[in-house]
Amino acid sequence: MNQKYPKVIVLILSYNGKHLLKEAVSSYLENDYPNFEVVVIDNGSNDGTKEYVQKNFPKAKVIRIEKNRGYSGGFNFGLDFAFNKNKADYVLITNNDVKADKKVISELIKVAETDEKIGFVTGKVYYYDSPNVFQTVGKKEDQIRWNGDHIGNREEDKGQYENISERCFADDIFTLVSKKLYRDIGGYDTTFFLQSEEYDWQARAKKLGYKIMYTPYAKIWHKESMTIGRNSALKAYYDARNPMLVILLHKSPQFFKRYFWIHFRQDVFRSSLVSLKQLKPLVALKKWQGFFSGIWWGIKNKKFTVRHFI
Repeated sequence: MNQKYPKVIVLILSYNGKHLLKEAVSSYLENDYPNFEVVVIDNGSNDGTKEYVQKNFPKAKVIRIEKNRGYSGGFNFGLDFAFNKNKADYVLITNNDVKADKKVISELIKVAETDEKIGFVTGKVYYYDSPNVFQTVGKKEDQIRWNGDHIGNREEDKGQYENISERCFADDIFTLVSKKLYRDIGGYDTTFFLQSEEYDWQARAKKLGYKIMYTPYAKIWHKESMTIGRNSALKAYYDARNPMLVILLHKSPQFFKRYFWIHFRQDVFRSSLVSLKQLKPLVALKKWQGFFSGIWWGIKNKKFTVRHFI
């Protein structure tokens, strides 16, 4: 490793997102860090993503998967490419619907290099259409749901989050990942095709003492859920299923039981009624299907005991 400038590979996952890539790729390519590459993962797209990147961004690389492997599987393909085939010291995982500040990589590396038990580093995520309003600066710990609300959501940046600090969890809209963490726990669990994949990954890392850090000096602007849609039926399915599985895998039966009944009442039953009132019957249906899919997964994989429910 170049101790002064560890090698960073920026991984941008894209599924039929050619129209989003121009700003994401170009803004990362303009970063001031001296030892990095930008790699676009074409996750089974049929919109000519690979050809578009090759033609318009000769300084970037593009690697293609013929069939969409979802968020977790697509990024795992990229993580293997970066860490195992190209000897990266760090990978910066990022969405395709973002614009990055030119100091993002260098500021993330500054924090990551201070402690080998730092597994993830993120920073300020602003709304693209409201460039001084936060989407997230990390996540709170919740006593029921564990993975709590976004810190700073919809707050104007008035300098209130200017300290480098540890977070309980963080969204992976952009996050720097260390090679050491990848060697110790691997990448995403493909049980989580979409949604909660970073939640599970970070939960596994925390069990081994890894830290999730936030730095105010790394900034991006996010267009938000441009690939799957903020209110899509697909998102509703996985939002009902996957957080429940993370709790099942990583917390006690007592914790799960308390979470399960609240999740059922609020996130599935009441939420599906709201979707029906909004004339979105497919979204309501998918919430129930995702919920029962999660229960079936737990039964099939022998994860449940009586104490999980009674």
